Amino acid sequence: GGKARSAKGAPMSKGVWLETLSWPEAKEKIDALWPVIVPIGAIAKEHGAHLPLNTDYLVARELASRIADELPVIVAPVLTLGYYPAFVRYPGSQHLRPETFQALLIDVFDKLVRDGARRIAVINTGISTEAPLRIVVREFYRSTGVRVLTADIASLGKGTRALMQQQLGGHGDEAESSMILAIATVAVRMDEAVV
Repeated sequence: GGKARSAKGAPMSKGVWLETLSWPEAKEKIDALWPVIVPIGAIAKEHGAHLPLNTDYLVARELASRIADELPVIVAPVLTLGYYPAFVRYPGSQHLRPETFQALLIDVFDKLVRDGARRIAVINTGISTEAPLRIVVREFYRSTGVRVLTADIASLGKGTRALMQQQLGGHGDEAESSMILAIATVAVRMDEAVV
């Protein structure tokens, strides 16, 4: 077993990031009906004083990378702006109106389908993005016949909740802090973390 390795011995991914391909390479993968993963992760949203604004982006990118390591998928660029109304009072936090976020999703899905994609899945690291995303997915299926599957952060990793000391966690909690410690240790400001 084990992963395939490059000539230099580094593990090779089975999937690809769309942003690294040329257009003929993208066409080849899409024509071969590779599934497309669309990660959603805020690039600038409050996560407490100890975590960076790009926490959701880091998680979305890591989850998508791990899927691409194991499966022949195309990973679309991370959608970095979304509907985050609870965070508008925090300096630096970015937010789109729900209709703008929904239009963004429709445009991204529509272009993928026009390119030939028929299997699309979303990794969504936001909570407030769930409702607008569900509306778009339902309407997109109704209008195109293409089903977009979703995996929301709230449902991912439920089995690990019993391991957390902070049972009533939430945004910027022990679980999110643990993920960023594992993904980008130096990004966590431990001196600002509240235990």
